[in-house]
Parts: sequence; C-alpha cells; structure tokens
Amino acid sequence: MSLRIDYGKIVPGAAKAMYATNGYLDDCSIDQGLRRMIELRVSQINGCNYCIWLHSRQARELGEAEERIDSVANWRNAGCYSDAERAAFAWTESVTRITDGTPPDDRFAALQAHFDDRQIVDLTVTAANMNALNRLGISMCLEPPE
Repeated sequence: MSLRIDYGKIVPGAAKAMYATNGYLDDCSIDQGLRRMIELRVSQINGCNYCIWLHSRQARELGEAEERIDSVANWRNAGCYSDAERAAFAWTESVTRITDGTPPDDRFAALQAHFDDRQIVDLTVTAANMNALNRLGISMCLEPPE
C-alpha cells in the first residue's frame, strides 16, 4: 500500500489554488456532462484511479448512461457519442499527450465544426486542468475510497 500525503491539509493554499479552476469550469461554456466525460478520459490516459472513480461518479450523477461512461476509453469504436463529442475526445487526447507534438490541425478543424472559440478554450482548459490535477493526485498517491 502506498503512503498517501494529504496535500490539502499540509498546504491548503496550494490545494485551493489547484482547485480554483474547477470553480470557473462549473459555470463555463461547456456542458457539464461533456466536461465530466473529458475529465474521465484524461484521467484514464494518465492512470489516476481516484479521478477515474470521481469523474465516473460525477457523470452518473449528471444522468450519463452507464454505456457512455463505460465506453469512454473506447470512444472511437463506440456508437453512443455524437460527432461533437468525438471531436472533443480527440482534442482532449492531443492536449493530454502534448509531448507527441502540437495537436493536429484536423483535430482543431473538427472542433471548430462543433464548438465556438470560447468553447474550444474551455475544452482545452478542462483537459489542461485535469492533467495538472491528475499529476498531483498520482504523485501524492490519492486513491478512491474502498
């Protein structure tokens, strides 16, 4: 069992700063169901067990169907997502795997077919924020409740 460091108690100011973006995202231009599915996909890619648990639960609470939640990792082959959601997932994967290079132009063009500029920025902020929070959670051995 890994030792967990309760970073929120040790450095509450840093934890508050890390989570502040969530307050913005709670009222951003992106549908909250899509937001949670994007956060789930980022967390799956990064392997953050706590965040996978949390965002699956949050998506469920927003009324997402189990099939859609269970299919996020296999979104390319799942028939339950719209073209807009597919564009958002593809963009999210590019942002999360940024070390592979700048997200491809075709992925950006696909976003533009479904989202306005503000929504594109909000999708990108959602993915970037989740990547940062995953790194904190994984590094501090944050695990879902038993």
